Parts: sequence; structure tokens; C-alpha cells
Amino acid sequence: MASITQPKRDVPGLRDANLHRLEHLAGVLRRRGIAASLISAPGRIPRLEVAHPAGQAEDIYAWRGQDGTWWFWWSWAERIACAADVDDASAKIEHVLTRRTWG
Repeated sequence: MASITQPKRDVPGLRDANLHRLEHLAGVLRRRGIAASLISAPGRIPRLEVAHPAGQAEDIYAWRGQDGTWWFWWSWAERIACAADVDDASAKIEHVLTRRTWG
């Protein structure tokens, strides 16, 4: 299984495609009051560190599925929403970041 944290060297523009989608999502999240920092370390897949002031923090990735459709993903490799629908993705991210754990 291919690693999600290291890009394939034979896919030109993949890093830029990731960055573009994450930057767009970051803007929408910031308008919702969620801190969003783009992390782009050399040799690693770019990610978005997101945190809600009243909740928790998580990492978000952008990656394409086998059919070529781009998705936003949680760090635990669960899809959030299609990257074409940043409003849906931002709502789901906000929901997860603000939910309380009862125990």
C-alpha cells in the first residue's frame, strides 16, 4: 500500500494540487473562526493543521481517490468530503472539532 505521507515522484504537480485545495479550504475554515495552518515540509504531503478555539485540533489532507476525484481526509485516513465542496468539508470539520467527548 502506498504511503499517504510521501508523494509519488512520478506524479508531476501533485504537491501543487494538494496545496491549492488545502489553501482554499483554509480560507473557508478561517471565515468560520477555525485556525488553519498549512504545513508543507519538503518531501512530505502537505497538510492543514486545524484547531477550533473551543475544541480540539486535527490534521487534514487532500488526496485523490482511485477514480481521480479529490477528497479531504482526516489523518486517520477517513474521507471528510469531496474537495469540490469546501463548504460541506468545512462544516464537517467544524462539527468534529467542536463535539465534546463525554465519559
